[in-house]
Amino acid sequence: MRARWMMAGLPGKAFQFRSKDAGMGAYLDADCPCRPALALLPGDFKVAKSASVSKLYPAHLMKYLPKFPSSITVFAALSLLAAHGKEPVTIESLLHEMVDRDAVARFPEKDFRLKQHSSYDRRSKSPDDPNGWFKNKDTNWKPTDENFIRIEEKDGRKEWVLMDHQAPGAIVRTWMPWRWPNKSETDITMRIYLDGSDEPALEGNMLEMFGGNGLVPFPLAHPSLRSAVSFFPIPYAKSCKVTTDKHPFYFIFNFREYEEGTPIKTFTMADFEAAKGLTKRTGEALLNPAATGAGNPLGFSTTLAAREEKSIDLPAGTAAVRELTVKLGSYENEDVTRKVVLKMEFDGKQTVWCPVGEFFGSGIGLNPVQGWYRTVAEDGTMSSRWVMPYQKGGRVTLLNLGGDAVDAKLEVKTGAWTWDDRSMHFHAGWRGQYPLPTRPYSDWNYVTIKGKGVYVGDTLTVMNPVDKWWGEGDEKIWVDGEDFPSLFGTGTEDYYAYSWGGSSTDFYEHPFHAQPRAHHYNKLNRKPASKLRENNNFGYSVETRSRALDTMPFGSSLQLDMEVWHWADCDMGYGVGAYWYGFADTTSNRKPEPEEVLNVPVPPAVDPGAAKAKK
Repeated sequence: MRARWMMAGLPGKAFQFRSKDAGMGAYLDADCPCRPALALLPGDFKVAKSASVSKLYPAHLMKYLPKFPSSITVFAALSLLAAHGKEPVTIESLLHEMVDRDAVARFPEKDFRLKQHSSYDRRSKSPDDPNGWFKNKDTNWKPTDENFIRIEEKDGRKEWVLMDHQAPGAIVRTWMPWRWPNKSETDITMRIYLDGSDEPALEGNMLEMFGGNGLVPFPLAHPSLRSAVSFFPIPYAKSCKVTTDKHPFYFIFNFREYEEGTPIKTFTMADFEAAKGLTKRTGEALLNPAATGAGNPLGFSTTLAAREEKSIDLPAGTAAVRELTVKLGSYENEDVTRKVVLKMEFDGKQTVWCPVGEFFGSGIGLNPVQGWYRTVAEDGTMSSRWVMPYQKGGRVTLLNLGGDAVDAKLEVKTGAWTWDDRSMHFHAGWRGQYPLPTRPYSDWNYVTIKGKGVYVGDTLTVMNPVDKWWGEGDEKIWVDGEDFPSLFGTGTEDYYAYSWGGSSTDFYEHPFHAQPRAHHYNKLNRKPASKLRENNNFGYSVETRSRALDTMPFGSSLQLDMEVWHWADCDMGYGVGAYWYGFADTTSNRKPEPEEVLNVPVPPAVDPGAAKAKK
């Protein structure tokens, strides 16, 4: 459907409704096919009829319509869309944002900072005290453990406070693991109190409520590997407190902290019920992640000789890359995904330099996986749906750093974009290190960024030369020069949304996180039920995470470190691709590392754990 109306009070401006693959959008100023003022999923419109006109209203704005006369025309409905930027943060607005890839490429209109409350070891106080900084008891295993905020008495019962945020905000991600690696049950009740109320807005079993089979449906909640993970947004205008009625285990709550005065409609169960249709459609969109607004492909098929590169220039003018696809001729040599590098430049500045394995989430070798932003297909086609805007032009390049020729195919699809003062360029940088000693314990820097932007994800490839567990390390994320990281985690696998990593050597995927490879298991070679309790972490592991509502805006700087905490004293191999958006003057410490790309860590020929078992 396509239509055009002039709107009173906005001379020279017009609205246009256009259907799109992923839904419909209302566009301000139809002469400029820009990002819609409000993106809407299929089914979000209701049609109301009067004697004179059929009117098309967004379903989630219907509650505002009674204030207008019954003879309201479509112009008034469109006026509501024009004021969308002034609308409060709600469950529905956050669900729409979750699947709006264009929104991620613009600095948030309603500025926020991502925060985290977790069960990290409270003895970790300062990197100036290495003994305390690398303490690893990130849980509450014993009754004497106190890795939570406090204990309160309420109606004659104890409540353990896990999160207490006194500002406008929204919970956007939760992670809670099983207490035992082979037992998913718990009898702990969790309560979420909003805006100082004595009555919980949400109450239920700590694992079931957000495990994908309870209150919040899959995929907005997810059982992951031995964990309950939820991305369902819980907004609040003043404050949020989360408690349990028994001593908690591990936990992580990611939440947005908005600026004071940000209008927010606090979560209620009535609003949750009213949003069920949108919740379902959002989940369907996440599981069917087609690119939108993409035009005809540009690209090439070629054979890249050793050390050779080939490029394509993007269409001149203002536009955005909306889909990018790379397919290599053979993946028989697994390190081909490390030695073929993707380079991109926008508006005269190189912003992407990353091996294709870490860029698309495959890591070392071909490891099929599907997410909201990237897909690695079983036939070797690797696709990205990050929106990458530019003002004047750009270039995409494949570089073969290996010693053998590589057949390669590249396709790029661009689409319309309207550049404004919140538009940012996409960045992807890579760092590798081998050998990486595990003693003494250390913090390994993914990236340090100076300037203003938004961090949106990463892929970590690990080579572990022994069968002991490697992933105890915590993420430590410092934003805007703070004295203590506002995000201090509980383990590398917890950051990537699973748990009990020693036993969880299996493939899993979700729109926002995945383990495409662990030990020798991937989507094409699943861990058999007979080896469910096998605890072997030898060889390669690939972990990936992309962010939607849990993006991390920063105003002056961001530093993301991952603690290297291994149960064995050994030399590991680490390689990470990190992704962020930034403004023209935003810089990072990630520079091209061609020598390290060629320094591919190779696991020992014999699994030491298996060899020991044979003896």
